[in-house]
Order: sequence, then structure tokens, then C-alpha cells
Amino acid sequence: MESKPRLLLLFLLSPALLYLAFTGPWGAITEPNLSHLQCSKNRLQSKSSRPSPSVDHQTCVPLHPLDPLTVQEIRAVRSILPSHPSLTIHSISLEPPPKPLVLAWKKGDPLPPRRAAVVAYSADTRFSHLLSVDLASNSVDHHETVPSSSASGFPLATAEDLQTAVSTPFTDAAFNRTVRARGVEVSDVSCLPLPSGWYGTAEEGRRLSKVQCFSHRDTVNIYMRPIEGLTVLVDLDEKSVVKIIDDGKDTPLPSAENTEYRYEELKKRNGEDARPINQISMEQPKGRSFRVEGHEVRWGNWEFHLRPDARAGVIVSRARVMDPETGEAREVMYEGYASELFVPYMDPGEGWYFKTYLDAGEFGMGLQAMGLDRLNDCPRNAYYMDGVFSTSEGRAYVREGMVCLFERYAGDVAWRHTENFVTGSQIREVRPKVTLVARMAATVGNYDYIVDWEFQNDGLIRITVSLSGMLMVKGTPYQNTNQVPPNEDLFGTLLKQNLIGVVHDHYITFRLDMDVDGRNNSFVKLHMKRQETSPGESPRKSYMGVERRVVETEKDARIKLSLYDPSAFHVVNPSRRSGVGNPSGYKIVPGGTAASLLDVDDPPQLRAAFTNNQIWVTAYNQSERWAGGMLTWQSRGDDTLATWSNRDRRIENEDIVVWYTLGFHHIPCQEDYPIMPTVSSSFDLKPVNFFDHNPILRAAPITKKDLPVCAAVASVDDCSQR
Repeated sequence: MESKPRLLLLFLLSPALLYLAFTGPWGAITEPNLSHLQCSKNRLQSKSSRPSPSVDHQTCVPLHPLDPLTVQEIRAVRSILPSHPSLTIHSISLEPPPKPLVLAWKKGDPLPPRRAAVVAYSADTRFSHLLSVDLASNSVDHHETVPSSSASGFPLATAEDLQTAVSTPFTDAAFNRTVRARGVEVSDVSCLPLPSGWYGTAEEGRRLSKVQCFSHRDTVNIYMRPIEGLTVLVDLDEKSVVKIIDDGKDTPLPSAENTEYRYEELKKRNGEDARPINQISMEQPKGRSFRVEGHEVRWGNWEFHLRPDARAGVIVSRARVMDPETGEAREVMYEGYASELFVPYMDPGEGWYFKTYLDAGEFGMGLQAMGLDRLNDCPRNAYYMDGVFSTSEGRAYVREGMVCLFERYAGDVAWRHTENFVTGSQIREVRPKVTLVARMAATVGNYDYIVDWEFQNDGLIRITVSLSGMLMVKGTPYQNTNQVPPNEDLFGTLLKQNLIGVVHDHYITFRLDMDVDGRNNSFVKLHMKRQETSPGESPRKSYMGVERRVVETEKDARIKLSLYDPSAFHVVNPSRRSGVGNPSGYKIVPGGTAASLLDVDDPPQLRAAFTNNQIWVTAYNQSERWAGGMLTWQSRGDDTLATWSNRDRRIENEDIVVWYTLGFHHIPCQEDYPIMPTVSSSFDLKPVNFFDHNPILRAAPITKKDLPVCAAVASVDDCSQR
């Protein structure tokens, strides 16, 4: 097996497999030594390269009902499951307690019963298994089996699944011959595991992965050197090659020239940046303004719970904001997180049609989140939190520093006004905007996703998704656009000689369990439309009117955003009103977004039917958590948000969940090569008639005496407050 040595390095070349680097080599995965680690790495960046721990992961215990499973709890689950020896574990995570128990819990009370949700799979029977483990009684008290012949799909891929996918082709003589026939040495090949999607009954009952390969000769940026048209279909259970497709024999291998993106290598080749920007650091001489106890965060007038999650990446819970008049901590959101991601590529060809990924359900955003890069992913005074996850053998491991918290001040203004003429005296009042950001970043294959939850003292929550990483590119014989026939569709943009950046979309659907001043809320649609004035009524011929309507059922709460038919969307508590009678509420404020243009009956769109609308509202159901369904690998789309919404349950003055989808259309351009500058989009949850007046009216301005003084040539540590 001439290619076998390369397999040991595949995790360096395929980010979808990166987390193996934390758990051991390709063979048996050994349990890491955790004795030097903290429970949640709730720490401030120190001057040393590794901050000193304060809590040991080996001994930490949950402090809050929504705290993630600890190392000991995952070990307990592992000790219970040997009674099911044929099962491979695909995930072990907290099974959240019933919502009423969490809402009733107060600090100091005993925790509600702790439970683990286990998703497993048996290759012997080809059944998926959903288990609920009672950690108090050390027993499995619910066990559901899902046959591969059902409409549901398979669980998210394990590290071993991904290893099987990329290693199996090299055991096939026909594959090795095909690679050599393309003029590529087998030892120069690295492969990427790709979900196959669902396109009919021919693929049912078998757990499959597509595999495509690249040359890593003379580059670490393998994505820019595809062996175009070579696709291998692998049976993950049988560990065998089902089919090899090679329809790119006339497509040359793109050059490795200008594919480098590492700073030190670029500096060696090109020297220093000719126009460098001086380094910037925000100093906090009095220390940070937020406190973290376990997974509970308090900052300014906000308090919330934050936990890393293998599938969602990070989950924000129990978000409450203090009323400046009464001092009351008022409920805003019970739980919020990225429920699913849909990434369809727009090339219907043989080697591309299946590239329609559900990243959270197929790979797990938390599992693909690596430790954040201090000073670059997060600023100097950031505070880091670890994730604790499990291997397919049920062994606990720690993902260090995968979430960070930091205060942001970028010169933005919270509010301002100046007066001179009207009052006869000069008034200038300005307040700086300082926010708190919780950040997670995941690398899923070629793409990097950065998810920010940003809290403002005026009660607003901004959720931002940023995209970077590498394009998924396609090899082509064309070297210039003048060679392309007029009627030929490239399905993308020619980026350089022999390389096309393929058009694609990204959709990130957030599940937002809003509890504005309590569980019973209503969804209100405020439709804006032109109103005509009567003759002689006004010099004006028209104005904009607003029609308010309380939405009664789920089907009526399916919203497609339209610039020329605008509406505002409020979640209100009809039982709590302001001093002048308005219902307390929060509104969903869309940012720049996109809508899917796929046919609603196209197989990828059926699986991602949650993107048919930008906003959905459903009745609360604890089991309805993942917009694309619990089991998404090769799913058909029979268990999605669209399915639940079809039940058309009542949502007026009920416990409701809002789902919002951020969308990106990406038509690649040359500036995206060889690595993409970050692009972002966001949406807001903004208080509306929630406070009686501006809640940051009494915020203090910054004065010079509050700031540190640093010499221009001083080190970052040479600052003093004067």
C-alpha cells in the first residue's frame, strides 16, 4: 500500500477530520490526559502562553441545569452502554431538563435529574439508535431504534467514518490506476469525505459517502488542486468502494502557484507587507466588566448561560436583561442557537450535484470547532471556555478554548445629540457603545464559520455569522474567459488558469425560543403599506400606514421577506404592558439575507425545507430542536421544520419558538483566491416597548482620566492609568 503513510497526515489536510489531532493517531483513540485542564476554562488571558487552570476537568461538577455534560458524566454514560456492545457512538450530549424544571430552579437548589442524549449506530443491523440515559440511576430508560429503510437518515459522521471514507479508495486497485492515469502520484493524493445527500431509492439502506481527491504536491492548500471529475462512492459500513466515476480525464491539474496563505511562508517568498498597519489592542486597566461562574455570564445589565455543544457549536440560554427602573431581571430568550446550515452548490454535473450539505447535522459545528487563536480570533483580554465531547468509543475529550468572551469597543456610538441654535446654549452629549461578544468558529471542510452573539446594554442582541476559508473549486481546461464558448455555463467564475469558483449558497437557521417576560407570547406582524389621502385632506397624496395583526397559527407565521411588501415582526407578551399600555416585546430585525432559488421539490431543497421561508414560528416542543431533523446524513426531508409547521398548531399567547434563516448567495470572484476575505451578515433581537424609556439614558461618557496612557514605543504591557 504505497499510499498508506500519507493517511497518517490526512487530518492535517482535511479540516473535516481535524479533531482527531486532539484524540490520538489514526488507530485506537486513546483518552487524553485531562489533569491539567479546567472545567470550562473560565479564564482571563494571562501574560504566559498557557493560562493557569483553576478547575480540573476531572473533578468539576455541573452547577446549573443547562451545564454541558462533564468528563465524569460522559464516562458514566460509557460505563452504561457496554450492554449494547455493537453500538458506535455518534454523539453524547446533555438532554436538557424539561423547561418548567429549569425555570423553577434557583441557585442553591438541587439540580433537576441529569440525563444524557446518546445517538448511536450499529453497522451490523444498519439501525440508528436514540437513547436517553438517566445519570442518577445509571440506566437507559428510553431506547428508540430507526432502521436504515425508514425515511429518516443516519447520524452525523464520526471521526472513524471520515477516516473510512478517505482511506477506503486507496485499498482499491482501480482507484490507484485511475489516479496514475491522471498523471498524479498516489503518494501525492489527499482525499475529502463528502456527504452524498439523497437522490432516490437506489441509495437507500446503505450508509454512503462520496470521496473526492486533490494533489497536495507543492502546497498545503489542497482545495486549489482538485483532481477534477474523479468521484468515489464508498460504503461506510462495508468499508468498500461501490463505484468510481472519472469524467474529467481531459481536465488538467491546476497549478500550485500562488496557493500559499501561511504568513511565515509568504514572508519568506515575498518579504514583509509593504504597507503594514500598526498593531491595535484595546486595554482594560480596571479589568474586564463581566463575570463568569461556571457557564453563567453576567455583564452590565445582562445575564445568560453559555454552553459549547457538539452539534450547534454554542448555545445561549436563559438570557435576561435588567430593567434600569425596577432592577428586575426580565426574561428575553430561553434558548438560542444555530440549528442547521444548508450549503448547496449550483453545478448539476456528475461530480457536483450532490454537494448540498447540512453541516451541523452531518458533521457537527462544535465537533469541527478548533481552539481559537488568541489575539487574532479574539482580542487580548478575551476569556476562554472549553468544550467537552466524546469519541465514538464514548471517551471524553476536551476541546480547549473553543468559545471566547470579550468586550468590544470600536469607536461606535451608543447615542448622541448636539444642540446649539434651538436652546440658545451649546449641548453635546455622546455615549460610547461597548458590547459583549460570545464567539465560536468552526472549520467544516474548506469553509470557516464564525458565529457571534453580541449583547448591547440597550437590550439588543445581535447574531452575526461570518464566512471565510477556501472556495470549493472546479478544474477546467480553460485558461482565459475568451476561450469559453458563448453558450457554455461555467456554473461559476474563472479565478485563474484551469480553476473555477463554483456558485453556491449558505443558509444558517437559528432556533430562538423567545420568552419575553414569560413563556406565553404572541407573534405580531406589522404590515407596512401605502395609504392614499382623500382629495383636499392634505397637500400629501400618500403616506405609509401600519396594520397590526396577531398571528394565530403556525402556517400563518411563515414569512418570506420582501423589500416592496415590508413588515415588522414582534414577539410580545400580551399579559405585560408598559405604563402607556403597549405590550412588552422584542422584534426580529432582518439584516442582509438571501432566499433559496431551488425548486421546492428538488431533493436537496426537500431536505432543507427549513429555508423555504426566512422566518417561521412554531409552538414550543422540546423534541423539535434541529431544523433539518435529528438524523440528516442521507435524510429525505421527512422530519424538518417544514413538517412540524404543517401541524398548524396555535401560537397566539402560547410558548412559541421563532426560527430565522440568514442567507448568503456567493458568486465567487478573483479576490476570493486563494483564501477568502471574511464576509458577514447579521440579524437583531431588539426590545420594542419593553422598557419605558431608553435603558442606557444614564450611561456615563468616557473621560481621559478613565484611560491608560501608553508610550508610543511601549510594549503592550507598559501601560499605566493616569
